[in-house]
Amino acid sequence: MSNPPPTGNGELRAIPFNSRARRIALSRGDDTQYEGREKQLKDRMMAGGALEGIRVVDLTSVVVGPVATMFLADYGADVIKVEAPGGDLLRKLGGASKSGQLSPKFLHFNRNKRSIVLDLKQAESMAALRRLLETADVCVSNMRPKAMAKLGLSIEGLREINPAMIYCGLVGFGQGGRYRSKPAYDGIIQGAGGLTAIFEKSDGEPRFVPMTIADHTVGLIASQMITLALYKRQMTGASDAIEVPMFENMAAFVLSEHMGQLSFDPPRGEPGDLRVLDAGAKPVATKDGHICISANTDAQAFAMFRAIGQPDLCVDARFNSVKARYDNVSAYFALRESALLNKTTSEWIEIFDEADVPAGPSHTLESLFHDEHLNDVGLFQTRIHPTEGGIVDITLPNKSQALARTNYMLPPLQGEHTREILTELGYTAADIDSTFVSGSVAEPYAPVTKDTLKHA
Repeated sequence: MSNPPPTGNGELRAIPFNSRARRIALSRGDDTQYEGREKQLKDRMMAGGALEGIRVVDLTSVVVGPVATMFLADYGADVIKVEAPGGDLLRKLGGASKSGQLSPKFLHFNRNKRSIVLDLKQAESMAALRRLLETADVCVSNMRPKAMAKLGLSIEGLREINPAMIYCGLVGFGQGGRYRSKPAYDGIIQGAGGLTAIFEKSDGEPRFVPMTIADHTVGLIASQMITLALYKRQMTGASDAIEVPMFENMAAFVLSEHMGQLSFDPPRGEPGDLRVLDAGAKPVATKDGHICISANTDAQAFAMFRAIGQPDLCVDARFNSVKARYDNVSAYFALRESALLNKTTSEWIEIFDEADVPAGPSHTLESLFHDEHLNDVGLFQTRIHPTEGGIVDITLPNKSQALARTNYMLPPLQGEHTREILTELGYTAADIDSTFVSGSVAEPYAPVTKDTLKHA
């Protein structure tokens, strides 16, 4: 791995402030070249949190990749989002915004990141990206492998640039199978991975979960894999190349719960957990809305029977054990439908809470946003964004003493940090200005495409 040479004029060079890069710099005797400017980059990278000092080059877009990299960013990593001149599709696809580039979905998947715009069709931008990759601990991409190889960024190419870097490739389908070249979006994976079949088995019609659940799930799995690879590198010094396929992960996700009797060889019956696939497995109507009840143990089921005024069901042969209720699941669900119509949801929740029966509201999206418990724990926080005004941020649900980053960063405008990042990589102001249409520092959207970027 090579680093750009010192500029000799105080320009900041590309050395991330983690132990690996610092050892390299010290071994070359040039770590003091950047006193004065060193603190600026160190402060940026020292964000607090478990991944403090880790730099991630984020070549992903839309949902699955940004979910993975935001997790890393939330816990302290310096995530640099590399965008094409047109920007991440989700900036516009995820809903309207004042600026036209910060849709609600984009806001919630891209906080705590920096954005640089590079036109990777241009040699100058590729040179800048390669220099950025030299400083990285992790590179994450959801481009298809052929597209990465065409850019010279195959696994082998990336190792040549930076042998210590961990690479994570998010793909639609594993590269060892016949679907490896197929494009994939969340809906494709929901169908192929069996999620649509769950609805068909339940009520006769296949349909999508109305959110990008495959993207979310696989994105979080990718963040786990990256964190494991970072730990392994810390312990052994060895980097890794990770493939995270959406199809296989969602197939495993669905079938781990719904393989059912196909789990045995030879099969002993049909697939699926009949209890949760039953058409009656849904929120129950009350006097003013719906309630969700999960009375699974004998103690919970018997307490529910007493609460609804039917204690005789405790000794009913259809419902007096876990197995009996499973075998008669349709009847078990059906008996609730008429029993709860005489009271409001809040009245039933109070009754079930007193009886220690698991129960809760079936929120609308609006009522969920105003849930009192979520207000108690501070899940939502209003922040002021320079182009959008007030935005409501979803804070980290998981609490810890020192794992999360401490310097919150607003979701970035497209290319907002292009100048800042290129300066860190050793480019002079003149070099950077020559690439901007207007030559203005305040121009956050201009890609690095014009003229040759020359190192001072």
